[in-house]
Amino acid sequence: MTVDRDISPPSRARSRLLIVVGVLVVAGLVVLGIVQRYSNVADLRNIADEESIPLVQVISPIPGPATRTLTLPGNVNAWYYAPIYAQVSGYVAKWYKDYGAVVKAGDVLASINAPAVDEQYESAKANLDVAQTNYNLAKVTANRWSALAGTQAVSQQEVDEKIANAAAQKAQVRAAEHQVARYKVLEGFKQIVAPFDGVVTSRKTDIGNYVNAAGGDVSARGAADELFSIADIHEMRVFVSVPQDYSGVLKPGLTATLSLPQYPDVTFKATFDTSANAFDPKTRTVVTELLVPNPNHLIWPGNYADVHFEVPMGRDVLIVPEQALLFRAEGMQAALVGPDNKVHLQDVKLGLNLGQTVQVVSGIKRTDRLIVSPSAGILEGQKVSVVQGVPGIAPDKRFRPAEPESASLSAAQRAKVEAAKNQSDE
Repeated sequence: MTVDRDISPPSRARSRLLIVVGVLVVAGLVVLGIVQRYSNVADLRNIADEESIPLVQVISPIPGPATRTLTLPGNVNAWYYAPIYAQVSGYVAKWYKDYGAVVKAGDVLASINAPAVDEQYESAKANLDVAQTNYNLAKVTANRWSALAGTQAVSQQEVDEKIANAAAQKAQVRAAEHQVARYKVLEGFKQIVAPFDGVVTSRKTDIGNYVNAAGGDVSARGAADELFSIADIHEMRVFVSVPQDYSGVLKPGLTATLSLPQYPDVTFKATFDTSANAFDPKTRTVVTELLVPNPNHLIWPGNYADVHFEVPMGRDVLIVPEQALLFRAEGMQAALVGPDNKVHLQDVKLGLNLGQTVQVVSGIKRTDRLIVSPSAGILEGQKVSVVQGVPGIAPDKRFRPAEPESASLSAAQRAKVEAAKNQSDE
């Protein structure tokens, strides 16, 4: 039996074609995989680069306010205030004015029984009578001896002695008169009187209490105290400790308003009177005195008050939020964003601190864009993306926020912005 091993030409051609097609398919798959891998790597690199660019919000500085309300605590004192002490020793016979009594200058507040002073006054008057009698006798004697001067009856020495004795007796009269006047004044001190028009703010004595000339009412502990205290409250003095930063506004013409806890809906007008012209080294404040009319006696001495100053500010000085500043070894800086969205760290000089905002005296312009809350690690020349709605950052609405440059954002960055906005809304 004979086997035909010859293969026809068409069969061999198909085999070769299938082999070639298989090789091409495998090569195509390999090339496609390599291309896709490189494409994915490039996409991942682009996404990583985009993710590394921080999203920031920017604001522009604005002119400061024309005025600023500065509120400080103040202490209210009377126009005049006087504690009244006894000037003679004795016992209180009667008091006539109590707490809150309105008095006039010279009104009697209390009377004191002082028998020792009475006796000393009578003794002084008697001594004056004796001195006057002795002087009269010495004067007559001196006149008689003077008439005999130059005769053999008396010597000139005796005449001079009589004249000198008369002069000495006259001096004794003057001394006795001063003693009488002194005890007369002490007699007047038995009446405790008001030194000026005002209100009795305290009465610390009672009938029968012993008082001494060294002080006032002697308490159980033996300590002296005033009998009464009088305050003139037709106008009040308000003392305020003004910080050193605002001492430049303390000048005539400065006004303020007072608010008191007991009158929440009432304000009182105050005017600048004077200041200490010296700072307390412990607090760096200067004591300032204001005057407040008090015709209705609504304000009392010892009152606490909130003092509101309208401090003029420079409109040409720009202000920014405090969180827009960086404090580094180089000093105070602001992170500016240029037209190419690159960061420039600008040195700035600050003025007054206004609470949540601060004055920037130099270093920035009105048209500059500042990062709202720059990170501590931000670098000079760093690339950033300007957006709105960054979580955790809420710029002051008074500052004009810059619009985000959405056209320049990639799809990944736009998605990131949308996610940030959604997170902020939540």
